[in-house]
Amino acid sequence: MNPKKQLMDGLFFQNPVTVQLLGMCSTMAITTTLFNGLGMGVSVLIILTLSNILIAALRKIIPNNIRIACFIVVIAGFVTIVDLMLQAFIPALSKSLGLFIPLIVVNCIILGRAEAFSYKNSIAASTLDGIFQGLGYTIILIIMCVIREFLGGGTVMGGLLEINQETGQLVFGLGTAAGIRVLPEAFPALGMILPVGGFLTLACLIAAMQYILNKPKKAKKTEEVAK
Repeated sequence: MNPKKQLMDGLFFQNPVTVQLLGMCSTMAITTTLFNGLGMGVSVLIILTLSNILIAALRKIIPNNIRIACFIVVIAGFVTIVDLMLQAFIPALSKSLGLFIPLIVVNCIILGRAEAFSYKNSIAASTLDGIFQGLGYTIILIIMCVIREFLGGGTVMGGLLEINQETGQLVFGLGTAAGIRVLPEAFPALGMILPVGGFLTLACLIAAMQYILNKPKKAKKTEEVAK
């Protein structure tokens, strides 16, 4: 177990969105406000971590030929728990995300980590893998939300904060806050909060990540050629 390597893999080298290209549907569909992205990211992080722990704990007694079915049953159980808790405690988030919470059951990120990591490693290592992979997913969602909300709506912190027009004070509201306006209403490009905006933003993030990851390799190759 190498926590530092697992952290770097989750954030950069094996980021589930920008490197492994998993969970594309929810990534592009719900990243229109910070409230949605943060809620989805934390939900996936919790489900991924708990699923990894239980699958790692049961890995020696799960029959190999039905392991995928067992993974789905475990994941579905935790998704149901999270879905019901959101409906009870944060109904605005549950309503905003809609079917994308139940669809976490078939999210390739969670099923992929169960197959590739937790089924083959210890509980401790699987716990860290779930946390770091979930953190990498959440960070990408937040970045996409900030970009799309700012360019498409001219606001930031949508669904979390807004400025009271009468008092000028910040008001916190889960799912009800309109966000803090940064750009005048006439400036934003509304296409950024439409599906095309999700594709463009995600493409730019993937390209940026690949550039960052490949830059050291190109520099090393250039040095070898120079020698």
